Amino acid sequence: MLASARHKVDVSGDEGAAPLLSVVLATDTYETIRPVLSALARQRFAHQIEPVIVLPAGAEHTVRREELSAFPSLRVVVVDAVVPLSAPRAAGVRAASAPIVFIGETHSYPQAGWAEALLAAFEQPWTAVVPAISNANPTGMASRASYLFDYGIYHKNRTAGEMADPLTYNTAFRRGALMAVGPQLACALDPSHEALWPKLRAEGHRAAFAPDARILHLNVGSVGSLVLEKFCAGAVLGMCRAARWKWHRRLAYLLASPLIPAVLLVRVVRDSRGSRPRALTVGTLPALMLAAVAKALGEAFGYAGVTLPSFEARLSDIEIHKVRYAGRQAP
Repeated sequence: MLASARHKVDVSGDEGAAPLLSVVLATDTYETIRPVLSALARQRFAHQIEPVIVLPAGAEHTVRREELSAFPSLRVVVVDAVVPLSAPRAAGVRAASAPIVFIGETHSYPQAGWAEALLAAFEQPWTAVVPAISNANPTGMASRASYLFDYGIYHKNRTAGEMADPLTYNTAFRRGALMAVGPQLACALDPSHEALWPKLRAEGHRAAFAPDARILHLNVGSVGSLVLEKFCAGAVLGMCRAARWKWHRRLAYLLASPLIPAVLLVRVVRDSRGSRPRALTVGTLPALMLAAVAKALGEAFGYAGVTLPSFEARLSDIEIHKVRYAGRQAP
C-alpha cells in the first residue's frame, strides 16, 4: 500500500529566490537527515539548492530552520506516513520549485563540487543524471558487499556520458518529466515497480552519468544486516512482480530461483570492474554470495505469492535508519 497522497507544504526563505536544484529528502525526523543537510550546506552552490524535507505528521516541528540559512528557500512537506518511501518522495517532487530535482537519501552525502557538476551536466538535453557513488564505510566486508551489490556499477571511474541504467533515487531529474508521469508518480518512484525509466525511455528521454558529481553512500555494516536487507529487497521485488505478472511467468521465475544467486553474482562482479581495487577482495566474495542467496530467496517468496507488509516496512526502516545498521556514525 502506498502512503496517502495528501500532503501540505510549508515554504520559508526568500520568496524571490529561484533555486536551480531541489533535493528531496523523505525521513522520519529532522535529526536523521542533519548530516545530509550539512553536506548540502557546504556546497559552493548551496545558494542554488532548495531542500525539500518530507516528514510524517507531527515531525515537522523537529526541523531546525536556524541551521538552514545557507539555502535560499526551504520546503517542509507533511504527509500521513513516510513508509513506503515512494509516496513521500513523489510528494516532495510535486512540492519542489526548482527545474532539477535530486531524490536523495538519509545516508547519501554529496561531496565537494557535487552541485555544480550535476547542474553542468544538465546543460545537455539529459532528463536524468546519475552521480558517481562511492562507499562511505568501505572497511568491512558486509559494507563493501552491500555497496558493490547496489552501486558498484556507478563507481567514480565509470566513463561519463549516456547510460541506459539510471537509478530512481540518488539521481537528478528534470522535474517536468517527473510531473508528466501524473498520478502514477509514486508508483513509478518505487524501484521495485521497475516502471519509471522504461516509461521515460519510451517517450524519448535520455540519461547520463556524471562522474564529477560525487556522493558517499553509507551501507549496512554487518553480515546479519546485509542478509536482512537483501532478503527484504528481494521479497518486495518479488511481490511487486507477482502483482503484475501472469501466473506462468511467476512459476517460471520461481522454478528458476536457484539460479538467481549465480546470475546476480556474475552481474555484480562484471559491473564492479573499475571500482576500487580492494573492493573485490577474497573476504568480500563470501558476503556477496550471501547477499545474492538472500535476495534470491526473498524473490522466491514473492513469486510464490507470499505477501507480508512487514518485508516492506523493515526494508524502509533500514533505508531511513541506515546509520544504525552501518555500525558507525555518518561522515
